[in-house]
Amino acid sequence: MQKIKNYVEANKQRFLDELFELLRFPSVSADPKYKDDVVKTANYVAEKLKEAGADKVEVCPTAGYPIVYGEKIFDANLPTVLVYGHYDVQPADPIELWETPPFEPTIRDGKIYARGSADDKGQFYMHVKAFEYMMQNDELACNIKFMIEGEEEVGSANLGIFVAANKERLKADVIVISDTSMISLEQPSLETGLRGLSYVEVEVTGPNRDLHSGVYGGAVGNPATILAKLIASLHDENNHIAIPGFYDDVLELSAEERKELNEAPFDIEEYKTDLGVSELWGEKGYTTIERTGIRPTLEVNGIWGGYIGEGAKTVLPSKAFAKISMRLVPNQNSERITTLFKNHFEKIAPKNVKVEVKPHHGGEPVVTPTDSVAYKAAEKALEETFNKKPIPTRGGGSIPIVALFEKELGIKTVLLGFGLDSDNLHSPNEKYGIENYLKGIETIPLFHKYYAELSK
Repeated sequence: MQKIKNYVEANKQRFLDELFELLRFPSVSADPKYKDDVVKTANYVAEKLKEAGADKVEVCPTAGYPIVYGEKIFDANLPTVLVYGHYDVQPADPIELWETPPFEPTIRDGKIYARGSADDKGQFYMHVKAFEYMMQNDELACNIKFMIEGEEEVGSANLGIFVAANKERLKADVIVISDTSMISLEQPSLETGLRGLSYVEVEVTGPNRDLHSGVYGGAVGNPATILAKLIASLHDENNHIAIPGFYDDVLELSAEERKELNEAPFDIEEYKTDLGVSELWGEKGYTTIERTGIRPTLEVNGIWGGYIGEGAKTVLPSKAFAKISMRLVPNQNSERITTLFKNHFEKIAPKNVKVEVKPHHGGEPVVTPTDSVAYKAAEKALEETFNKKPIPTRGGGSIPIVALFEKELGIKTVLLGFGLDSDNLHSPNEKYGIENYLKGIETIPLFHKYYAELSK
């Protein structure tokens, strides 16, 4: 353990400099204007994998953005670990809310502020530097493969095609993903489940053009008002989702499982203070930990229509739009939920508007085993690094490819995340603690060591 600590300390500035260079690429996969930057990021990742000692490094083209692949196979008798990550990032908007430029990494209070710092550049790059350490010190305990993609933030549309076409190449014993969070640096944790996702966009159309709100107001249905009413009706007075059949397949946890889940450290007052809210909101009958980990949700991610520029313009809009995401729990199916939403939304719309529901992307919920060799290896590695046994938790986010990997490759995943829920993922001023980054580099070689030992 001391050897890796010494290596990390001796190379700390270089590790930060390389990460900063990676963070400066505006690899926003959702916006075509960043296309060249996304590709440059893939090339940079490939270059760093080669420098760390990976073989067969390739920037693999897809119908969208490329997937970076590399490997180090040195003993067929040893287990193989497949590392997955993504080099694309969310849009930085709204730019004006960033305290420092989103693609110029800045350190404040021991944290790296930049888009992608925690999600997922800082986290997957820990594996590259941990691999470098293992290669430099002849401590590689497992064969290792890397698959770093560039479309995770837009649904990984081409990853499934790549995986299906490269099953032999991607053959491994376990997949490790660092794209999740832990409770804190004082209390490490391992996520054992992720929610699925159904993401849709709705369009409500009224008159065939924007109208003068004085001349036509009160006589013609306003799509913005009607959309607001439709959205408001999607939750009942107990904040349950009011779509018929939505909860039919939800896997309910036992009282014992819920009790264990709620034993994780959680300060509700600190939680509210951090968010700047005086009260929390959610489904009646469940704690905050349960609402964000084991219960499905429906949230509006964006809503617009009519005039939204400076000053006033008195129009009755022709159209109104909203983007809506639904997080799903075990046994729910994203396609079925999308269909249920579409049918319900169209059914409740009044006759004075037309409604169109456009599905975007989705993914299935997953639960990872806590009795596997891989989980136990991650548990031992974290306990050694943090001097405290990690607590199993359920994550509120979605990584749809975890279910894809299990289906296509037959491989279970370990979620070895080092981020924090307070890292402002997908928000302005995203950040990642320097200590989290360096602790990750220290922990990952231990995971490989214990996984090899426990696999014998």
